[in-house]
Amino acid sequence: MNEKTREEIALFRYGMIAPLLNGQVKPKDYLEEMEGKIHNVPYYGERKVAAKTMQEWHLHYRRNGFDALKPKRRSDRGDARRLSPDDKDHILEIRKESLHMPVSVFYEQLIKRGEIQKNQVSYATINRLLKKYKMAGRNICSFHPEKERKRFAHDKVNVLWQADLSHGPFIPINGKMKKTFLIAFIDDCSRLVPFAQFFSSEKFDGLREVTKEALIRRGKPTIIYADNGKIYRSETLQYACAQLGITLAHTQPYDPKSKGKIERIFKTIQTRFYPLLQSDPVHSLEELNERFWRWLEEDYHRRQHASLDGKTPHEVFQSQLDRIQFLEDLSILETIFLRRAERKVKQDGTITLEKQLYEVPSEYIGQRIEVRMDHQHVYIFEDGKKVAKAVAVSMHDNAHVKRRLSPFALSEEKQQEGEKHV
Repeated sequence: MNEKTREEIALFRYGMIAPLLNGQVKPKDYLEEMEGKIHNVPYYGERKVAAKTMQEWHLHYRRNGFDALKPKRRSDRGDARRLSPDDKDHILEIRKESLHMPVSVFYEQLIKRGEIQKNQVSYATINRLLKKYKMAGRNICSFHPEKERKRFAHDKVNVLWQADLSHGPFIPINGKMKKTFLIAFIDDCSRLVPFAQFFSSEKFDGLREVTKEALIRRGKPTIIYADNGKIYRSETLQYACAQLGITLAHTQPYDPKSKGKIERIFKTIQTRFYPLLQSDPVHSLEELNERFWRWLEEDYHRRQHASLDGKTPHEVFQSQLDRIQFLEDLSILETIFLRRAERKVKQDGTITLEKQLYEVPSEYIGQRIEVRMDHQHVYIFEDGKKVAKAVAVSMHDNAHVKRRLSPFALSEEKQQEGEKHV
């Protein structure tokens, strides 16, 4: 069992005990309910989980954190691959356009198109996935009906943060007009925006920066509620939330209305902030963010909100500062949001990441190592700890570096000198 599988199992276990950790449920009722269900456990398949087992996981996490939920190391038996969250979303998107097709025919079409491999994904797996989202058999007629909705709001700040991404205005970047993307959080209770920022792409790097800043500025939420977008389904975000003790929850596919508060703040930005840019355009991404942050603090946060009984988001949030849990060690944010990968070190002491060669210390030659990276740095990790840094290879510089002789070469040289002397 490799490290990635161990972490997937730990994430499953964390998901099972998260409601207990955050006081969302009555422990006895919750354990009885979960004990009677069949769960699709990573690596092990469909299993029932005993209440006593969940209580042990809960105790281990309380004492030693996320790493205590990982199973003990043992050899990888080579279990068949299962559908990743991205694979599931992709298949559901294809199915939405082929609802008229029987599941058996749909499964054959997926294989024919190369979307899945028959020896890796069974018909039962696809059928079970489609049934879950009411996209198979009789459930097709009721696919995505208009659901009963009830307005709600938490009475405490930092219980729930809603997260989402919105398309922003076109601005000049490097001499060309390019589209921007706004990544934001909003606190469900106070309607305050913990942090938001415009970026020139939809990649995870933007979400990492926004999440880190939000945690530093506004403390730690109990739950982060987001849609099924790729960046919000990323393993990196799941690991980070598990390490921090945050529950990461997702909406049902194709159901944006379930995140009404974050959608509403995006509409407010479109109607109150974007018109200001038409009369006084910005000329860079930095200027766009500076003006947005100023508008956010001076206008939105200080304006009375209709759902807050005449109070402002700033007033409501400030009134509960005594219950906000800030991070004690901010340095943890430098490692938990790094993307992860495994690589085998080549005989020349290099690894390849995203078509770029990196040099690692020679003691790792021939070994499989875990690397974690952001858009600037690549680090080597062992047992969850940073032990070394990988450096991008410069062919030109290496051509002029003096190599150190191997100790075996020195021994051979001395032996040859001895033979000549004799």
